[in-house]
Amino acid sequence: MKVLIVANYILSHQESMQRFAEMLKKGLLTEGYDVQVIRPEAMLCRGGKAEHGLNKWLGYIDRFILFRWQLKQAAKWADVVHICDHSNAMYAKWINKPSLVTCHDLMAIQSALGLIKTNKTGFTGRGLQKWIVSGLLASSHVTCVSANTQDELIKTLDIPVKKTSIAYNALNYSYSPMSQDEAWSLLHKRLPDLKPGYFFHLGGNQWYKNRKGVAEIYSQLMQYAEYKNHKLVLAGKPWPDDLKDKVNLLAINNQVIEISDLTNEEIRAFYSTTEALIFPSLQEGFGWPIAEAQACGCKVITTGRAPMTEVGGDAAIYIEPESPNLAAEIIYNHLYAEKNLAIKSIENAKRFSIKAMIEAYAAGYNQACLIYDNIK
Repeated sequence: MKVLIVANYILSHQESMQRFAEMLKKGLLTEGYDVQVIRPEAMLCRGGKAEHGLNKWLGYIDRFILFRWQLKQAAKWADVVHICDHSNAMYAKWINKPSLVTCHDLMAIQSALGLIKTNKTGFTGRGLQKWIVSGLLASSHVTCVSANTQDELIKTLDIPVKKTSIAYNALNYSYSPMSQDEAWSLLHKRLPDLKPGYFFHLGGNQWYKNRKGVAEIYSQLMQYAEYKNHKLVLAGKPWPDDLKDKVNLLAINNQVIEISDLTNEEIRAFYSTTEALIFPSLQEGFGWPIAEAQACGCKVITTGRAPMTEVGGDAAIYIEPESPNLAAEIIYNHLYAEKNLAIKSIENAKRFSIKAMIEAYAAGYNQACLIYDNIK
């Protein structure tokens, strides 16, 4: 089968989606598929990020006008077109071939529909999400990265169950336990003063990542004598002003460490040395850091809601992210009481293999072709 992978626009700087496309390509090639990758070229928007001001609109022209002819021509070669990110679902309307869209989450769509009151969407954003929805409805098949995302897709957009499937994300890097000597040697190049006995968080600044909640939970943990000297490494995207303000308000400036632009090996080193990953997201489509950390034998503290519970399985400690006091109490009572958590974590993470993901997508491709042929 010839699969055309439609990857994301480079200047959107969606690193996780770029890694997903490369991982998918590698997995399909390993399984004997004929694969090509195409993405919108930066023709008008030549620098910076295509997210604000004039660059935003030039990026839209690159993605939604100039790319259209290029995609139509490339699709002629393929048996099925795989659109890697549902935010580009409108591309399915431009091609006369079976199409499969990976749906990573419904948060932007739900926000645009007014279903998430805490995350308002502007006029242009609502228009864009409406266009995305039309693409999802026009596609031959939609594969979701979790059962929770599939359930939300069906309920929110009234898409028939038979048009959907689930393919859990695979780990997009070879995460595994790193020796303590190697890990600390690597970490001390960036953080010379970091010592054993710290908590770790990795994430972006989207509202649902709840990074201020991480700081609040950590602040409560410091009330326990066992944790009063523990540091918190808040890694990922640079801190926005509201997170800096929260850290200042909680008076934990000297205990919280900001670090960004981590390599995969540095992330692996953090997972291999931290006391635990604190990942109290309010919502997720999948929750990659949970699986990544567990693959390194790291204890994971995350939200007791789907899909975090889907990914973490029976190898995570679950908390209520909006109750910092209770979350800290649960962590205090369970973090060291769970003796086999590291072993269970490594075993649980084995579920997220590239082979398993490709097998799920293969079934989705076949379904997309059947649906397309029946409609045609």
